[in-house]
Amino acid sequence: MDRISLGNREFEGRNNAYVLESEGLTLVDTGVATETTREGLRTGLADLGYGFADVSQVVLTHFHPDHAGLAGEIQAEGDATVYVHEADAPLVAQEEAALSDLDALRRRLFTRWGMPDEEREGLLAFLEGHTHIAGEPADVTSIEEGSEIEAGETTLRAVHTPGHAAGHCCYEFGVDGGGDATEAFVGDAILPVYTPNVGGADVRVDRPLERYLRTLSRIAGAEYDRVWPGHRDPIDEPSERARTIADHHRERTENVLGVLSEHGPADAWTVSAHLFGDLSGIHVMHGPGEAYAHLDHLVREGVVADEEGRYELLEPDPDLDTVLAVE
Repeated sequence: MDRISLGNREFEGRNNAYVLESEGLTLVDTGVATETTREGLRTGLADLGYGFADVSQVVLTHFHPDHAGLAGEIQAEGDATVYVHEADAPLVAQEEAALSDLDALRRRLFTRWGMPDEEREGLLAFLEGHTHIAGEPADVTSIEEGSEIEAGETTLRAVHTPGHAAGHCCYEFGVDGGGDATEAFVGDAILPVYTPNVGGADVRVDRPLERYLRTLSRIAGAEYDRVWPGHRDPIDEPSERARTIADHHRERTENVLGVLSEHGPADAWTVSAHLFGDLSGIHVMHGPGEAYAHLDHLVREGVVADEEGRYELLEPDPDLDTVLAVE
């Protein structure tokens, strides 16, 4: 297996595409559809003696453009099969109804979060101005939890890990194709430096914090020896990293409660401002989205009341072990 590190100025940077060689290449994630990333991927494949037309399978961790943007273009050159979880498949295929529904949901939530008109219009303009990075639509093959994809002697088993995206999947495998799963491609489920955004990165996710905490618990319990993330370097202690990110969300929950305790009832935009300060670009969506994910969870646990998007603290000192517990 080879890793191609790709530039990415649009999001968090240093995307990875992974190459598994067999009779035809399997590519796990592709990078964003920009000229710099396209040439970086072509160069990386050429260094291995291949081109886009040699790719027979593209396996996507989720629909975000920095992971799926070049899938359609690669498919067009060599008729590769493009695999993605059924929840994200319509977006990778760029089905008009799915794109329209996502846009409408975003607009409704931006209003509910309390996003001011100027920031909302600026964010919508930013999103509209970056539609090209999603690249060409792909003819997708949907997968689900437990689906297996053969990549030569390696079997990739899909593990549905929602939170960051509704259809996010990790792909676990045994080293050298044998035995129990000991490693995994994990996309943005866990990252070595950043904590993946929850709530804003994919507004389609219902109960986003709860689902993501379950994903972290599942990764921690898998006890992989190593995992290969969508950004930056491999993670050699993935269970520990998953627990660290879970601790981060406990701390963030405490901070959200602190904002409501100190400043009184507030909408998600105001809570985000206290947590993150001024934001720009895609983070104008990610900040209040993450605040909303925590507030929504606290409402479901009876700690906070939601009055039409304005959140009021009901229980100032909840037992967070219970509030954030997952099965």
